[in-house]
Amino acid sequence: MRSDESMLTAQRTDIGRIRTVNEDRYSVLNDLGGYTLAVIADGMGGHQAGDTASYLAVDTIVRQLKVLHDGMTFEECKYHVKKAILLANERVFEMSSERAHYRGMGTTIVVALASPDYVTIGHIGDSRAYMIRKSKIKQLTEDHSLVSELVRSGQITVEEASNHPRRNVLTRALGTEAAIEVEMNDFEWTKDDLLLLCTDGLSNLLDDPTMLKLIEEDGDLHSKVNRLVDTALVAGGDDNITAVLLANKDSDASQRSEGA
Repeated sequence: MRSDESMLTAQRTDIGRIRTVNEDRYSVLNDLGGYTLAVIADGMGGHQAGDTASYLAVDTIVRQLKVLHDGMTFEECKYHVKKAILLANERVFEMSSERAHYRGMGTTIVVALASPDYVTIGHIGDSRAYMIRKSKIKQLTEDHSLVSELVRSGQITVEEASNHPRRNVLTRALGTEAAIEVEMNDFEWTKDDLLLLCTDGLSNLLDDPTMLKLIEEDGDLHSKVNRLVDTALVAGGDDNITAVLLANKDSDASQRSEGA
């Protein structure tokens, strides 16, 4: 766990009990131009193509966002987040197109850039971001998946979606097409709020009430992340599992970025 003036972070990834390769990747930077950056990706493609896609996506995004600095407005930072995700899409797609053994590879992506007062989230796929506030948990991202579309159209229930045989089929992924739409959303957050980013290796095995209970139990941020991952392993661990927690420890409205 690392800290700066306003944020605490903890993270963990695990290969799980079934997979032979961990295709999840993450990166957390605590002092990036006065912001905290968290990125997670869940690769797909097989024969290490998924591993390559997630690594390339996270590496590209982190490198691109190192341009952020204190003089930028929040709106300018949001622009750079989206631009970095689009560049990552280009690079993964190019590698997939140029090398036969990488053909069809792709990855989910969730990028969170947090100031003490706001967090902007860009995502593609079914890896998720949640906000934990005052003993409540709220999913901030909407899965780009087949079952999510079926739920939204009323064809199946949320309960049916959790056990649907095609629940892992994505309708949108980074790197599978030359052009992709990035979903961007902004949220206010304040002192003692928590942000959870995770791959579906966690969210497929733990429902929202279970995640909230594990996070609310006593302990520091590192122990909370460990409880989440360990519980998912006990529940089956049939996929790679990655979780990142960000805790907002200081929110001061007077420090809000101009233009946010």
